[in-house]
Amino acid sequence: MSKKPAKPIDLYTSWSVYFRLLKSAAPYWLFFVIGIAGTVLAAGTDATITWAVKPFMDNWDLVVHREQWWFSWLPIIIVGVLLLRGAAHFLSNYYLTCVGRNIVRDFRQRIFAHLMHLPSGYYDKESSGKLLSTLIYNTEQVAGASTEALLTIAQEGMLLIGLLIVMFNLSWQLSLIFIATAPIVSVIVRYTSKRLRLLSTNVQKSMGDITHTAEEGIENYKVVRVFGGEEYEKQKFFAVTNQNRQREMKVVATSSIGTSLTQIITAIPIAIIVFFAINPSAHITLGSFGAFIVATLGLLTPLRRLTKINTEIQKGVAGAHSIFALLDEACEKDMGTQSISRSLGSVEYRSVNFYYPNTKKPILHDISFKVEPGQNIALVGRSGSGKSTLVSLLPRFYDVAVGEILIDGVNIQNYKLLDLRKQLSVVSQHLTLFNDTIARNIAYGSLQDATDAKILQVAEAAHILEFIKGLPDGLNTMIGENGLLLSGGQRQRIAIARALLKDAPILILDEATSALDTESERHIQAALEVLMKKRTTLVIAHRLSTVERADRIIVLDHGRIIETGTHGELLTLNGQYAKLYNLQFKENN
Repeated sequence: MSKKPAKPIDLYTSWSVYFRLLKSAAPYWLFFVIGIAGTVLAAGTDATITWAVKPFMDNWDLVVHREQWWFSWLPIIIVGVLLLRGAAHFLSNYYLTCVGRNIVRDFRQRIFAHLMHLPSGYYDKESSGKLLSTLIYNTEQVAGASTEALLTIAQEGMLLIGLLIVMFNLSWQLSLIFIATAPIVSVIVRYTSKRLRLLSTNVQKSMGDITHTAEEGIENYKVVRVFGGEEYEKQKFFAVTNQNRQREMKVVATSSIGTSLTQIITAIPIAIIVFFAINPSAHITLGSFGAFIVATLGLLTPLRRLTKINTEIQKGVAGAHSIFALLDEACEKDMGTQSISRSLGSVEYRSVNFYYPNTKKPILHDISFKVEPGQNIALVGRSGSGKSTLVSLLPRFYDVAVGEILIDGVNIQNYKLLDLRKQLSVVSQHLTLFNDTIARNIAYGSLQDATDAKILQVAEAAHILEFIKGLPDGLNTMIGENGLLLSGGQRQRIAIARALLKDAPILILDEATSALDTESERHIQAALEVLMKKRTTLVIAHRLSTVERADRIIVLDHGRIIETGTHGELLTLNGQYAKLYNLQFKENN
């Protein structure tokens, strides 16, 4: 979790971020224009009502005696003005809010779409909690800056301008007294803005901590309970929520102090104005005095709201800054121009070295081997020897640092990324299923147009039909989040069926049978052997009994190839593979 406070966003950056945020409203300019028109109309009616105080008070005798014909219509005029004011406020509120909510929706869709194309290295360094916080919480802060803030600035700003026009029309001398406080107010606003930007960034970081901590505790609830970690997880969550509360209260305190100081400072010129207005030498009529005081007091509400909305703006700026930082992250490199419909299945690694981002120690050293079409190659070695990393380079989850990987004699970086990945099916020991039906988990993504007959065929090949017979909805049974309602072996079989349905020429099996019992493994191995006759297959297995019939076995140790050969050849060599095999053989017996 993040303990360090965030660095402040400088003034130039905050304005550039805010203007970039407002550019997102461009597609909704018509709604924006209607909303602003309603705002101008509402402010105009409020200012007109304030100005009307002067003639009424100066000519009160005429009003009482109804010496003008239109006085009889006064109640209807008042109702009409208020109806106009209400309609104007509706247009302003509805259409400006519509702009804001559309911006939030667009940002969420853009962020999620962008996340789908970010490189694996980005996910390695960022927690899912932080990303979810950006997607959900930070976009909502943008709503505050793009909706509530814009709405308040438009409504209260127009009202402020209207009231100032009335005041200058009544007495420009007295109005200048009020304007004289503007520099002091601007200093307060500038200071609080800078502090609010920093505090809002810290609040957003703490929201990421809350999301991350909660996600870990919920996802790993079984481990938490087995190892008695309930109290530890509760204390950890209490700590991050308390940190969030403290940071939120700092925002509230800064905002409240800034608003209060602004009101105090603006109250001083009001008192001075009243003092001069009631002075006998002021030569101001009762109506002018009344209208001026009403206008001056009327300024307090928009000033207070405009000062307070600064909090929402700074929250939005901080939120938008994190959003744009994510959106500016480079997508996966896809510089390839060559298309490929179906690979022959030839795979070659040439002098491949690999480093994870921001690390100096190589994970793979000078890896070279070639796999002919249809061959079954097994990768074995101790945990951490680099087997999974090696195969993760093939679909370009990561790019090699030195050397090259070729499919059909062409560097994989020259292929279009989508075409490259169409050539590969992957079944990993890290299962990923979705909260959907068994059938839709098999026919996932680009496979969703598969026929029911084809889905049934691969389900049978993966021995899924054996366990769905007892399910009420068969292949249409919902399996829960990540297949929670199924056993480990059942989940693994669904993942295998998905790979079978894709029918790619190159198959990667990363401990694909690790979660199966002996009976199920025998059935799956039989199905896979039929499939692998026409496919290039890279098999990673800790259980060496599953790779005995591989065309070639490559033994890795600390990221280097130390042995290669068939099962029989490696046993005769009596090296690392023989030691691993004999150790497992003894354990099994």
